[in-house]
Amino acid sequence: MATSGETVVYTTACFEDSDIEPSADAFLPFQVNYTERFSAAGRTSGGFVKRDGRPRDSEVLTSRLIDRPLRPMFEKGWAKDTQVLAWVLSYDGVNSTEPLAITAAAVALALSEAPLKKPVAAVRVGCLPEVGMVLNPSIQQMEDSQLDLVIAGTEDAVLMIEGYADFFTEEQLLEAISMGQNAISMMCRDIDRWVSNVGKAKRKDIQQPKHEELESFIMHNYAAKIRSALISPGKLERQEAIATAKEAVLQSVEEHFGSKYDSNVVSMIFKRLQSQVMRKCVLEEGLRSDGRGIKDVRSISARAGMLPRTHGSALFTRGETQAIAVATLGCEKSAQRVDTIASEENESRRFYLQYFFPPSSVGETGRVGGPGRRELGHGMLAERSLLPIIPDEDVFPYTIRVESTITESNGSSSMASVCGGCLALMDAGIPVKDMVAGVAMGLILEPNGEFVVLTDILGSEDALGDMDFKVAGNEEGVTAFQMDIKVEGITTDIMKVALQQAKEGRLHILKEMKRCLEQPRVSLSQYAPRIEVISIPKNKSMELIGPAGRTIKSITEKCGCDSIMVMDGGNKVQINGPDESSVASAIEMIEGIVAEPEVGKIYRQCPVKTITPFGCFVTIFPGKDALCHISELALERVASVEEVVSEGDFLDVMLLEVREKDKKMSVSRKAVLLLESDSAEEKLPEDVAASS
Repeated sequence: MATSGETVVYTTACFEDSDIEPSADAFLPFQVNYTERFSAAGRTSGGFVKRDGRPRDSEVLTSRLIDRPLRPMFEKGWAKDTQVLAWVLSYDGVNSTEPLAITAAAVALALSEAPLKKPVAAVRVGCLPEVGMVLNPSIQQMEDSQLDLVIAGTEDAVLMIEGYADFFTEEQLLEAISMGQNAISMMCRDIDRWVSNVGKAKRKDIQQPKHEELESFIMHNYAAKIRSALISPGKLERQEAIATAKEAVLQSVEEHFGSKYDSNVVSMIFKRLQSQVMRKCVLEEGLRSDGRGIKDVRSISARAGMLPRTHGSALFTRGETQAIAVATLGCEKSAQRVDTIASEENESRRFYLQYFFPPSSVGETGRVGGPGRRELGHGMLAERSLLPIIPDEDVFPYTIRVESTITESNGSSSMASVCGGCLALMDAGIPVKDMVAGVAMGLILEPNGEFVVLTDILGSEDALGDMDFKVAGNEEGVTAFQMDIKVEGITTDIMKVALQQAKEGRLHILKEMKRCLEQPRVSLSQYAPRIEVISIPKNKSMELIGPAGRTIKSITEKCGCDSIMVMDGGNKVQINGPDESSVASAIEMIEGIVAEPEVGKIYRQCPVKTITPFGCFVTIFPGKDALCHISELALERVASVEEVVSEGDFLDVMLLEVREKDKKMSVSRKAVLLLESDSAEEKLPEDVAASS
């Protein structure tokens, strides 16, 4: 049990006793499942099925947060299926669960026989206005925080970073990381002392065969061929060359060693040597697989408005990574509902991004259905990258949904989603606060401390390198950053270089994006819904709603609107319609209901509704009819009303009177005619002339 305040996380760590057969493509057999019990907050789920079941998106994202810093800390060769389970059993609404869950999982593994190299801990860092950096801020403080940084590491170095900020500078981020790392160091020392007293002895049955003879044979005979295969400009060309080299190695090993080495072992050695050759090329020659320099960004092209019936769209291509982004506008009903132990009742998100990574994007077949953990993680990173540029609701009251579909992938599709998503928002006419771009950085780190940071990494550089560090932001600062590593940690000096190099890459990408679209479109798509918010007198809200809501429902139906909602305690009305004409019609009717008639005011082009022997009734504004007596129809005497007007005609009239008793109104066409004549002031009654 790990406790912070009255938040309690129960965590277990277990592993199977038998080994999983190793292979060149196998990952560490480690899985994490994090679950929030609604009973922890004294609630039940808002869904139809009240039993806690399929993981919610927020739980999957936290499971990934726990997994990422722990995975690189297992001893190499550990091949036993290992599982960490975490349940939130008590939640106080003050202390956040994510850093606590990461630390609890790390402690559970440290106490177990599983060969975790060092203790791991995590903290959250916020930044409050006029206060500065705050360690482990409360949930309430996070509502005002300009920074949300979760950082995990060991006593010596940083292992994982997940952070979102309101355009923080690189210096501010390093300050926050340094604060978090100092706290983690103290926590890890305390955990280490505790584990040394009560922890179990670590398992030693780890598969770490050296195969030095085989490795030496392949390197001596095929290093040049591996290098030649790796240094190829295109992904497919490179894959084919590597496959050819691998086939030659397998055949040569069989001829030279017979059946001494299994093909799986040869494949693993071949992959390890690929990494060594790639790292050597970068460190000694400054040469990357596709021929770029270490700071170069791949070629970029972008096109906005490519899909004619969507509200906004963009095609963003960087090298061999491409994303189609689509922005869709909706009303409040389109918002994504949030149902977690920390969410309030009926809480929803008016901006959300959904990321799709079909197997065809990497030339494969596979499962297609609900999002996997990777898709949820990449989607949230892209969403939080764009969130700071979304206009405030009082400026742009729409719900905004962005979809990013990856059509081809060779490195950092999540950052392509950020770039494409930004352009799609602008193409939709959304008044974003600024443009945002993202770039992925890589790292080659040697045991002697020598390192090289790579800009805009390829998929192979991600797989064979030591770090994947994604950074998104505008020209001034960072909005999101995420770091995963495969070594035992990196120092702040390395991160300083990575952040500065990422800024240079980000500025270049923003420059290329502006060639496609420099400003948001001036108007929404003709296919986008329309939302207007108008102010009304508060004392008129009940009149607008009507008995049992009949009046507002009638307006909604007559005008063809999707919904009309009274908000802000009755001071505002939001009209949601499929097009401009439906919304305009609804506004006209609403203004007619809430408008106050003004004596002496001239109302133009009022339709004649009905004719009677003593006059006619005209509609001065929707829902408000007034009598124009026969004596007020013309300057001269009129024998019958039909001599002057017919039903359906339009008249300009002046309001003469609103009776206090029954609110009935009288208007005059004659008064308007007199006003428009040269001697208007002399002929008008004094009280009417004065009021006009």
